[in-house]
Amino acid sequence: MLYRLLSIVQRQRTGPGWQTWSSGRSITSAAEAQSIALPAQAQVVICGGGIMGTSVAYHLSKMGWQDIILLEQGRLAAGSTRFCAGILSTARHSSIEQKMADYSNKLYHQLEQETGIQTGYLRTGSICLAQTQDRLISLKRINSRLNIVGIPSEIISPKKVAELHPLLNVHDLVGAMHVPEDAVVSSADVALALASAASQNGVQIYDRTSVLHVLIKKGQVTGVETDKGQIECQYFVNCAGQWAYELGLSTEEPVSIPLHACEHFYLLTRPWDTPLQSNTPTIVDADGRIYIRNWQGGILSGGFEKNPKPIFTEGKNQLEIQNLREDWDHFEPLLSSLLRRMPVLETLEILKLVNCPETFTPDMKCIMGESPVVQGYFVLAGMNSAGLSLGGGAGKFLAEWMVYGYPSENVWELDLQRFGALQSSRTFLRHRVMEVMPLMYDLKVPRWDFQTGRQLRTSPLYDRLDAQGARWMEKHGFERPKFFVPPNNDLLALEQSKTFYKPDWFDIVESEVKCCKEAVCVIDMSSFTKFEITSTGDQALESLQYVFSNDLDVPVGHIVHTGMLNEYGGYENDCSIARLNKRSFFMISPTDQQVHCWAWLNKYMPKDSNLLLEDVTWKYTALNLIGPRAVDVLSELSYAPMTPDHFPTLFCKEMSVGYANGIRVMSMTHTGEPGFMLYIPIEYALHVYNEVMSVGQKYGIRNAGYYALRSLRIEKFFAFWGQDLNTLTTPLECGGESRVKLEKGIDFIGRDALLQQKQNGVYKRLAMFILDDHDTDLDLWPWWGEPIYRNGKYAGKTTSSAYSYTLERHVCLGFVHNFSEDSGEEQVVTADFINRGEYEIDIAGHRFQAKAKLYPVTSFFTHKRRKDDVELSDFHGK
Repeated sequence: MLYRLLSIVQRQRTGPGWQTWSSGRSITSAAEAQSIALPAQAQVVICGGGIMGTSVAYHLSKMGWQDIILLEQGRLAAGSTRFCAGILSTARHSSIEQKMADYSNKLYHQLEQETGIQTGYLRTGSICLAQTQDRLISLKRINSRLNIVGIPSEIISPKKVAELHPLLNVHDLVGAMHVPEDAVVSSADVALALASAASQNGVQIYDRTSVLHVLIKKGQVTGVETDKGQIECQYFVNCAGQWAYELGLSTEEPVSIPLHACEHFYLLTRPWDTPLQSNTPTIVDADGRIYIRNWQGGILSGGFEKNPKPIFTEGKNQLEIQNLREDWDHFEPLLSSLLRRMPVLETLEILKLVNCPETFTPDMKCIMGESPVVQGYFVLAGMNSAGLSLGGGAGKFLAEWMVYGYPSENVWELDLQRFGALQSSRTFLRHRVMEVMPLMYDLKVPRWDFQTGRQLRTSPLYDRLDAQGARWMEKHGFERPKFFVPPNNDLLALEQSKTFYKPDWFDIVESEVKCCKEAVCVIDMSSFTKFEITSTGDQALESLQYVFSNDLDVPVGHIVHTGMLNEYGGYENDCSIARLNKRSFFMISPTDQQVHCWAWLNKYMPKDSNLLLEDVTWKYTALNLIGPRAVDVLSELSYAPMTPDHFPTLFCKEMSVGYANGIRVMSMTHTGEPGFMLYIPIEYALHVYNEVMSVGQKYGIRNAGYYALRSLRIEKFFAFWGQDLNTLTTPLECGGESRVKLEKGIDFIGRDALLQQKQNGVYKRLAMFILDDHDTDLDLWPWWGEPIYRNGKYAGKTTSSAYSYTLERHVCLGFVHNFSEDSGEEQVVTADFINRGEYEIDIAGHRFQAKAKLYPVTSFFTHKRRKDDVELSDFHGK
């Protein structure tokens, strides 16, 4: 028997198609579960019979894998899937989530025809309301992105809102966004339909069967232990929803899956005397923190309150998700908001207040991918109340990951490996989700930061910098300075500065950038991931030559910028590697690469006792001395000549700085400006910093932050991994040809793909865009993800942007594609194609003219250097 949403209000029904399907060979009934033995082995075991688990099973079977077992501890679709509000929305801030939701919408639309199981799919459309101009700007940005991917949407007036939904009070609205192809659907029936189709393709499904733990041998999945016996398998997929965290920790080698549940409330009403039309649009009133949809002629309405209630912090306590206690006092603010938006509801009888758990993650994005510590252990969980919208696409991408080795889209922002064990503290998760749940409907302006779980990882200089006015942001749990507030500024105003326009910190960052160019600045960049690779013989060099694309067989002391590519030639990482001696290398990577890069190196480097990989991130504080006077400061502190003749570019040397020995000094700054990186053993960090600041006073030294770094690197056309570069970006597409050893006859991961691409040409190319007719003071700023138009046709999106204080204009980086006007297929992109185009950048629906360049614009204006003579990218600053 399947309990749908109706079971919440004590109505039961048998889902169409359920008896026919459940009598098939591939699923056990509750009575049969005790007597039927599980198969002894399978290729894949999936844990979880909700939307996620059934979607993964469906897509794996569609891709040709059939030896699959799905296990559900209770009944299929009886977890949080059963309580889902059934709203399918494609209006999302994240591009990858947008694509997942669009795919889900198309999949669910045809699922009933494919399986014969009614899913309740109904295309109602949705209306996102805006009570403020900032909210409307946010919706306009989303609308621009929906339009370029073919999802119909438009910005509409309050009057049009009232026409589409006559029961709404629209007097306080400034506008809205209408997405006509959004839908509502029964989530439980979608899960059953996916399971039915998977079963028809050979997937075996067993309910009332609990996974106790996953069996692991030598870092590889070998099977699962259930309450009904063992199953040998090569792959395990954790789709356990609320319990994915605990299941991950139950293995011999714990798999960290940072998520936590909160109570989520929505009410159901009886039908109107004249029932609402079934195609009445769904309403999202984010400023009011509520959503509203038609439900059997009445309404279903819930929201995301400011004071959420975490649940299950102590652990698992029930097999199936039950309706939790009503709490009308807690729901009252949302009810008041609902009555303001729909005053006619005062006469409508409320049937029930539903209280069900929803799972949230530390960064509001779902978790998918392979464990960094156990090969063959995959995860899909933590859907942040968007499981129905994302489930179809998420299941597809994870199935592609398992079958082909990589998903068809860049999913780094969802990758399990973006997190480390540090995000898995129960206390951290409980506190963070109390912030995350309200943020679901909070206005998201650029450069906002989480406030909970802070000061978790800090540099030894944190207190000293904080006392000097540092304002902080967090990356991978590490505190990093954004900028430094001068003593006389209004600190409170700067902390609360949230805008899509020119920010209040503009002048502060300008002064830091000016100091970097004219004197000397210090930026604490200790958050960088730092590895050492050593060996007793040539094992380190031989291994790294295969894993990295550039030639690392360089003289001792030299630094090499190189990519760590996948077999398709895409960047898994981009880093700098210094050769310390013939058998030792020092590797610097982006902050958020700590887990992923470690897992990648362990996967591809040979298991050799004479080869050692060590994470030394915590051992070194990193100071970036930027500016023309950096050489004077360091010369005075070291009593050593630091001029280019004695210390050439991209060179590394251990030196004394002040009283401290063993400082690794590198002639690079990640910005294109002159200067040095100092990697300082942490016990010397405070001494070296004090000495640098003391000696630097005569040279005009000051502290600077990452916002200044961002401005400097973008105006020099330096692309960063995680922002501009990803697993689907190759060196040939972003001007990195000089960092690939294609002509040296040395094999490396991705070489064959790059050789093929070199022969065929590239289908996208990174370019720099300088906005021409943009007023910095009055116009909306570009931040990232803005559509790029070439000759009036969509050609790509920006990946990052910043104001260039040197050029006094905004600069964006982004990829240009060449879409055929006839078929829409991608064609080869040449330098001539880019240079011949007229470009516009779309910022929230307004297009600004821009010039496209394939080399640093500063070089273009000064005529000092050409493309081949400059360092086009220094990717690892994120």
